[in-house]
Amino acid sequence: MSHDQQSFVPADFAVPRTLVADGFRLEVLGAEHNERDLAAWTGSIAHIRATPGFVGRGWPPVAGMSAEENLADLVRHAREFEERSAFAYSLLEGDGEGEVIGCLYIHGSREAPGRVAVSHWVRADRAALDGPVHERITRWLREVWPFDAGRIDYEPR
Repeated sequence: MSHDQQSFVPADFAVPRTLVADGFRLEVLGAEHNERDLAAWTGSIAHIRATPGFVGRGWPPVAGMSAEENLADLVRHAREFEERSAFAYSLLEGDGEGEVIGCLYIHGSREAPGRVAVSHWVRADRAALDGPVHERITRWLREVWPFDAGRIDYEPR
């Protein structure tokens, strides 16, 4: 693990594993979300690619991914979470198992060292949630996470 990854969050910071909000909840993104995650983003590729934080990034791939490729991606995200180098959450509808309706990513900025890059996407059929999700996540970052608000790059919706 690089020095940047080790210092992304303080060693004594208890990284939240969930957030329950009005109309959605977050839980750590992992292999158990594979089928629902793949269905969520493959049905919304154009919408996601036009979402702030994803414009010009080349994700999601227009050609899609196989279930095995998506699973490998989710396993990588789960490993990064446990290593505390990046934090990916599945955005779920409701408070039970719920449908995957998006994802949230929190990581060190690749373009600007010392800054925190935050982005999220929602399915095209849940586009109305973009603003409320952004507002709630912004508040959560400010209230719970150990980042100075001036270091966070999270484009408004």
